[in-house]
Amino acid sequence: MQFEYSDKVKDMQARLLAFMDEHIYPNEARFFKEIEENRAKGNAWIPTKIVEELKPLAQKAGLWNLFLPKSNRAPQGLSNLEYAPMCEIMGRVPFAAEVFNCSAPDTGNMETFERYASEKLKDKWLEPLLRGEIRSAFLMTEPDVASSDATNIQCEIRREGDEYVINGRKWWSSGAGDPRCAVYIVMGKTDPEAGRHQQQSMIIVPANSPGIKVVRALSVFGYDDAPHGHMEVVLKDVRVPVGNMLLGEGRGFEIAQGRLGPGRIHHCMRTIGISERALELMCKRLNSRVAFGMQVSKQTVWQERIAESRCMIEQARLLTLKAAYMMDTVGNKIAKAEIAMIKIVAPQMACQIIDWAIQAHGAGGLSQDFPLAYAYAHQRTLRFADGPDEVHRNSLAKLELAKHMLVPGDVEMPITRGS
Repeated sequence: MQFEYSDKVKDMQARLLAFMDEHIYPNEARFFKEIEENRAKGNAWIPTKIVEELKPLAQKAGLWNLFLPKSNRAPQGLSNLEYAPMCEIMGRVPFAAEVFNCSAPDTGNMETFERYASEKLKDKWLEPLLRGEIRSAFLMTEPDVASSDATNIQCEIRREGDEYVINGRKWWSSGAGDPRCAVYIVMGKTDPEAGRHQQQSMIIVPANSPGIKVVRALSVFGYDDAPHGHMEVVLKDVRVPVGNMLLGEGRGFEIAQGRLGPGRIHHCMRTIGISERALELMCKRLNSRVAFGMQVSKQTVWQERIAESRCMIEQARLLTLKAAYMMDTVGNKIAKAEIAMIKIVAPQMACQIIDWAIQAHGAGGLSQDFPLAYAYAHQRTLRFADGPDEVHRNSLAKLELAKHMLVPGDVEMPITRGS
């Protein structure tokens, strides 16, 4: 494996870093201030002006839709391996990815449209998403079942003539709180009598369809994540054309696997970025403080944590790059073990490093004066998003056990040692 970045990627890295220094970091405080002002006025879901102001600058700089590989509609898209260092840089600031039209869930939804939608649906929904004119949401999780097992999904998708009628209740519908959210991708059950993994389907639903009600926003450790939001959504007798079905009835699991692979690794790429920033903030804080007559950075407990943090970041980055390389070269299906591994490793690594960084900042680390508390809340959610740790561990263990499965005729030999 060769992880050396091409000259094209190095040039793009340099341009992205310059853009971050000039436009993103200086406006980080303004972003959160705008949200607070909107919240005080009674509507935290109004899109921030600063992000909308920066999007045209990102487009002009050629830093737009970098996440989507092999698409004629987004020729600037990078391979997974090329995108990794770019996504890492964006991950250092919570709102940065949206500035470059590279934020979830839109990235996963755009990949879904690109791979599985008809040309008609692509023209209607993918094109405005690629232009950043609208946003989207992915409706899969439900409150009444253990959605870590997607075969439990109960949302009903029933065909009536030339339409499908949809009834169900979804939650953790990320992005559905944004007033620009114009389209949902909904996973539901079309045939309860089919095989376990052929019951589910995915369908495109305009967000303004009659029968849709956004019930409430779900907070994450007290954060509402406005203007993005994680919403509870009720669909009651929602009707959409038959042509809105992706691939066909019973193909929902197939689509989910194709969608979630890139989404998982993008999360991990951004996780590397926020972990780097947390370590950087930790070191700066420790170098600037004296306690008990000694510079805090000279205390061995902190030196051990700093060293451990560096090791953890490098390990996670290498595993992320390996997974990205395999996705590019052998495909998501063969790379599923590596994708599962990094999805387990990266958020746990980030939570530990951010936790140490919070500790280094004292009580200030818990407050809005530093980005650490918000970063911790977000990283902790990633141990559930796109599948909880336990599900990924279970899948990984099965793959490992299968390598050493005994077949008829095999004899399990005891390990003997010489006397």
